[in-house]
Amino acid sequence: MNVTRRDFMKISGVTVAGAALSQLGFDLTPVQAYAAELRIKGAKETATICCYCSVSCGILVHTDTQGKVINAEGDPDHPISEGALCAKGAASYQIAVNPNRLSKVRYRAPNSDKWKEVSLDWALDKIAANIKKSRDKSFTAKNADGKVVNRTNGIASVGSAAMDNEECWLYSKFLRSLGLVYIEHQARI
Repeated sequence: MNVTRRDFMKISGVTVAGAALSQLGFDLTPVQAYAAELRIKGAKETATICCYCSVSCGILVHTDTQGKVINAEGDPDHPISEGALCAKGAASYQIAVNPNRLSKVRYRAPNSDKWKEVSLDWALDKIAANIKKSRDKSFTAKNADGKVVNRTNGIASVGSAAMDNEECWLYSKFLRSLGLVYIEHQARI
């Protein structure tokens, strides 16, 4: 038998690999496998879109019989994302199911270090009063040339990236009606 140096190296390598693997305790006898039951079994599947930006990636949301969200994943049949999601879209399940999410309105007074629970009506009235106070204080009806501008420079807005396009449109119309000039959106930052 004529063994070349290359053949000797191949045979030696296979022998060493086989000896190393035999020491790891591999058992080649057939194993009985048990599949776990899927948590989405029997769940209602609803196609929706991601709420974070205007790309509108597809998401499949699974809900149980009580309507509780149990899973959210990318929609492989969606023409835009084809099942792929960014980090925020992949974590969209936490929008609906998160034990750390606040469920009551909380307020911290100026110069205070304590939060207190308040009613939603009280909080909305407080926000409206603060907006009106700031708008009235900084409202400019006419500029230096006497032209009507009806704007306020005392309020600015950075919109939320969790708003969809329709919500952003309504929000910008609301801000413009107040006379805001400084309007930005978080998805572009």
